[in-house]
Amino acid sequence: MISEEEKEELKIELAKLEDEISTLRQVLAAKEKHLVEIKQKLGISLMNELKQNFSRSWHDMQTTSAYKKTHETLSHAGQKATAAISNVGTAISKKFGDMSYSIRHSISMPAMRNSPTFKSFEEKVETTVTSLKTKVGGTGHTGGSFEEVLSSTAQASAQSSLAGTRLPESEEELQC
Repeated sequence: MISEEEKEELKIELAKLEDEISTLRQVLAAKEKHLVEIKQKLGISLMNELKQNFSRSWHDMQTTSAYKKTHETLSHAGQKATAAISNVGTAISKKFGDMSYSIRHSISMPAMRNSPTFKSFEEKVETTVTSLKTKVGGTGHTGGSFEEVLSSTAQASAQSSLAGTRLPESEEELQC
């Protein structure tokens, strides 16, 4: 328990502290007002001051070891990610190339030729070729089965890739 004497001393000390705080606030307000006046005379605006503080803070942050380590780590991670994405792109390109090669060479597979889907496609192509020849005014000669047409097309494609692209010059060359 506090005695009456100590209570009175504490109340007096409390009143003195409150007075000092009030005085300090008044002095601080006067100094802040004076500061604003000086800045106005020097042409320093609040925006300029904020820019300078931000620039200084940014520079201070960039010079910390934590920032440097983070920057190095993220830079290294970015390089690794770039390499990984490049490898994925290369793998996808290679896979598409393999698929293209596979598709080009799968036509000669007997299993595919004997499939119902291929037979249906073959019939539709033969009907279309016959119809076109009739409409264009060609002879009734169909030029062979679809398999012969494919074979001759494949041979022509191989020859044109070896000797350059060559267009047929006569109607006989168009006929299979």
